[in-house]
Amino acid sequence: MRYLRTKSPSSDELRTGFLAEGARNGPPQRALILVHGLLGYSFSWRYTMPALAPYATVYAPDMLGAGFSDRPSGIDHSMLGTAQRLLRFIAQLGIESFDLVGTSRGGAVAMMAAAECLSGHSAVQVKRLVLVAPVNPYSAHGRWLAPFAGSDFGAPLFRFGTVYMSFLYPFFHARLYGDRRRIPPGTLEGYTAPLVKPGLFEHALSIVSTWTEDLRELESTLPKLASIPTLFMWGSHDTAVYASSAKELAKYFPHSKLIVFPGIGHLPYEECPDEFNRALIDFLTREGPPG
Repeated sequence: MRYLRTKSPSSDELRTGFLAEGARNGPPQRALILVHGLLGYSFSWRYTMPALAPYATVYAPDMLGAGFSDRPSGIDHSMLGTAQRLLRFIAQLGIESFDLVGTSRGGAVAMMAAAECLSGHSAVQVKRLVLVAPVNPYSAHGRWLAPFAGSDFGAPLFRFGTVYMSFLYPFFHARLYGDRRRIPPGTLEGYTAPLVKPGLFEHALSIVSTWTEDLRELESTLPKLASIPTLFMWGSHDTAVYASSAKELAKYFPHSKLIVFPGIGHLPYEECPDEFNRALIDFLTREGPPG
């Protein structure tokens, strides 16, 4: 794990952890940024990074509040605020243009980040988007569950769940798979490792407390993304962000392609990594629009 140090608005120094793999010396290669979802971290991409390293310099940050990055209180964890921090992180790495992969809430953050670039609000530029079961305004399940967790009634239940996550995580994580027999060895241990750092509940609650407003802002932002080549990837058995929402979301992306993995759940990069990586490599190395 490497760390990039930045100053917060309060002038405190914050550390963002990240993994990097691929050729960082010699001829320039494309840069690929991988953005994890809620309660995930760079560990989510353990099968993606080695497969993509021959084709790009791959970076997987632990967003502030998640994984082994610092968990400061009081910072803006909205989708837009997270996207703007992501772009500053990328710029600080010295990257000017890149391909962007985001999963679940990280997919929504990726869309907001791309819109910031296309609007001229960032010094860096997104070339292609890959959205893996991205949180979006058209999945009915996601429209009520996260706001409930941030409500006066749901927040105590959410706190209980995070405090006792080491015991409850096997149940909830298994539900993200189309077939729990495909959970790779060491997965639960990997995902629960960052629980030793305090502040997980406050970080997650800050995210879900603005969920409804974030979805409204995301929906109003989608028309800005029409020009960007985009690959959607979903599992047909996704119970977190329904694959049926892809059809409505794709209307905003005329230069897009949708791949649905049969029988797979919310985490195709873990449940069918070989198929996932082949599709990702094909999209990122192909010239011209997806298709």
